[in-house]
Amino acid sequence: MQPEHIDVTAPHDRHLPGDCQAVGSILARIGDKWSVLVIMLIGDGPRRFNEIKRMVGGISQRMLTLTLRGLERDGLVTRTVYPTIPPRVDYELTELGHSLKAPVQHLGSWAFDHLPQIQSARERFDENSKDK
Repeated sequence: MQPEHIDVTAPHDRHLPGDCQAVGSILARIGDKWSVLVIMLIGDGPRRFNEIKRMVGGISQRMLTLTLRGLERDGLVTRTVYPTIPPRVDYELTELGHSLKAPVQHLGSWAFDHLPQIQSARERFDENSKDK
C-alpha cells in the first residue's frame, strides 16, 4: 500500500491575521448604525448634507460628518462640491457603494422582520437578569 497523495501544502484560502483585522475594520464601518442609514438614504440618488441630517434624525452634525468622511475614505460615497454661493455639496453612492446597498437592505429587512422576537428576547433576558 503506497500513499497516493503526499504533497501536503498549506491551503490557498488560508486567512492571515492581518486579513481578519482588515475585514474587521470594514465591517465596523459598514455595520455601524449611522453608515447603514446613510447608505440607505443616498442609495436612490445624491443628497445634500442637511437633507441627509433631517432624514436620519437623531444624528449630530459632527457624527454625520465623520460618517460621510469614513464612507468617502472607504470608496463607498463621493462628495461633489458645486461652486455656488453658498457652496452646494452632494453625497452619492459610488459603484462600490451601490454594490453594498442590497446586502444592507436585506439586513435592515431582517431586523424589521424580527424586531418583535428580539424585543421579547431582550425583555426576557432583562427580567431574568434582575433575579440574579
